Amino acid sequence: MAKNKSLGRWLISGPPLLYLLIFFAIPTLIMALAAFRFPGDYGGLLPLIDINPDTGKNELLIHAGNWQEYLTFENFSRFFEDSIYVELFIKSFWYAGITTFVCLLMAYPLAWLIARSPKKYRDLLILLVILPFWSNFLIRVYAWMIILGPQGYFAMTINQGLAWLGIAPIQLMYSHFAVIVVLVYVHLPFMVLPLYANLEKHDVALLDAAQDLGASGWQRFWKITWPLSLPGVWAGSALVFIPALGMFAVPDLLGGTDGMMIGNLIKQQFLDSRDWPFGSVLSIMLTLAVLMMAGLGMLIGRGKQRNAL
Repeated sequence: MAKNKSLGRWLISGPPLLYLLIFFAIPTLIMALAAFRFPGDYGGLLPLIDINPDTGKNELLIHAGNWQEYLTFENFSRFFEDSIYVELFIKSFWYAGITTFVCLLMAYPLAWLIARSPKKYRDLLILLVILPFWSNFLIRVYAWMIILGPQGYFAMTINQGLAWLGIAPIQLMYSHFAVIVVLVYVHLPFMVLPLYANLEKHDVALLDAAQDLGASGWQRFWKITWPLSLPGVWAGSALVFIPALGMFAVPDLLGGTDGMMIGNLIKQQFLDSRDWPFGSVLSIMLTLAVLMMAGLGMLIGRGKQRNAL
């Protein structure tokens, strides 16, 4: 009986663990090892196994006495010595933070409205929220390029209004505004869904009891609804902040040179410059930054839960 239970556990947990091992753990290990390597003469990585001219056989070139020729810390030194990379990280955090904040402001009332709607309408409203996922991501981004382009009705209407006020026209495309607008559009459903899942479970009797005790609408929200919805807020913020931080398609298409983020630099190092070691360093730093932010969020969340108790 015990063997059957053990076999059943492995059959359930084995495939996900194998998937994570093959597509996450092993690539991460390869990336970590590549960060300490030299780039090859034609890009990629300097080979560790090559033909030995003396023997004519494939041999491991790295030995105890010559490891400095194949392993190095220069890639990490390059990251910390040049301030442009740190500035690009800060800029990416700023983009992701603004995107998360705007998504929270827009998603919270929408999620609350869906959660308080009659049950027969909730499925339809949720369907409308996830409807953009039914179309290709790049198609939606190109649609925003048309909307924000100089010949688009949106940009033309704004510039006409500015012209009436005597203000020079502005360019919406290839700007910080365009990047943030599209980042919010892309990630907004990821904030709405966790908030809705949380707000739907709230007991309306608590609000009624607070109202009977004389609490105003703002007091009911701040003292009851908001604290109870914090798990949904943290979950939605993580689902928005983390992918927005590493986004490269939106800044590449709508941000121009000023909208470059760390994801664009990583893509550039791997595909254009073919400097895989330094691209691996940037990827590791991005992963560590995300883990630090997630850990900080967990600590803040636990502290608030303890204070509430």
